[in-house]
Amino acid sequence: MIRALFICSRNRLRSPTAERVFADCPDIETDSAGLAPDAEVRVSAEQLDWATVILVMEKNHRSKLTRQYRQALAGKRVICLDIPDDYAYMQPELIELLQRKVPALLR
Repeated sequence: MIRALFICSRNRLRSPTAERVFADCPDIETDSAGLAPDAEVRVSAEQLDWATVILVMEKNHRSKLTRQYRQALAGKRVICLDIPDDYAYMQPELIELLQRKVPALLR
């Protein structure tokens, strides 16, 4: 079972879209969180421990995550999707981009 944690800044647009898009895939469990203090769901050490793969939307998310949770990330795969904050929640172009980039990373 793959447990994928999607992370963006505020957990309002990109990461919740990714969580929803892949939620019904067989053998994959999904969750999402944000790094900003005002995130809908702020990332926690428990989520990082739960995840088998962590997918961040931007390089600065990986840097911030590493600074804040270095110990919790030991041995974890953290992958940057390089998806800018240019999309609305469930925007078709964002869904298409996620469907193109993510499946190969979850194997």
